[in-house]
Amino acid sequence: MPAYTRRLKRALTEAGCYFVRQGRGDHEIWFSPISGRSFPVDNNIKSRHTANAVLAQAGLAKAF
Repeated sequence: MPAYTRRLKRALTEAGCYFVRQGRGDHEIWFSPISGRSFPVDNNIKSRHTANAVLAQAGLAKAF
């Protein structure tokens, strides 16, 4: 896994978010109890902007 994907998933898990199911392609669907919504997480995140956008969907502050 690229550096951003691993660190992003760790941050999501520590914040109480959890994996729901596999999505299309190499995406996973996660749920955030903070924002109350589901969101996709790519398994090959190469951009810090994408990683921060996922955190925003989860209701978390930027970390990358």
